[in-house]
Amino acid sequence: MSEAPVATPNSPRLTTLLVFMFALFIMFDQNTRTFLGELIGYVLNPVIGFNGQYPLLTLVLAGLIMVTFSITVRTFFTDNVEMARNQKVMAAFNQELRQARIDNNLYKIKKLTEHQQEIMSKSMDMSTKQLKLMPATLIFIIPIFAWVSVFVGDIAAPIVAVPWDFNVHLEDTTVLPHWILLYTLISIPFGQALSRTFRYFEFKKKLRMMDEGQLA
Repeated sequence: MSEAPVATPNSPRLTTLLVFMFALFIMFDQNTRTFLGELIGYVLNPVIGFNGQYPLLTLVLAGLIMVTFSITVRTFFTDNVEMARNQKVMAAFNQELRQARIDNNLYKIKKLTEHQQEIMSKSMDMSTKQLKLMPATLIFIIPIFAWVSVFVGDIAAPIVAVPWDFNVHLEDTTVLPHWILLYTLISIPFGQALSRTFRYFEFKKKLRMMDEGQLA
């Protein structure tokens, strides 16, 4: 009788968890966040600080830097073509299995179930690769986030004009501090656009290589 496999610690998940806990600690511990922000400020203040005169522009540039780095790392270390293929396979498999259950086709259910573990394993492999990249991006993003927090706190009058309000105080709170909400509003659309652009060129490159016979 074969022995059951021994469970081993999932290193990527553990590393990600530790980095995530470190990120939370920095976000909620004022002293650590201030120390790290001031340290990074020696580099970022001369580059995008503008002596606090253009806080909205500083927020935009900080958001673009963080998102660009994060998306670029994920693009270079993730096979988006393979990920899309796996997603298509998983969707088609789930549809077949669902239809087999509706039809009460026991033979087809049995055959599909036999291949379920293999298909899920490929999906888990892609998820694991994503987890491995997260600590690298967080280690870069966290210090910049800490710097923005210190930067906003040091501005004498942190008030900016946006299309829906000409007097937004960055340190005021609506669910979250306004500077975090603005950063999110800036970074998410830009990140989506950049990610789609990278994927477009990656797919285009793979298709060209397939046409040229360089890929199987």
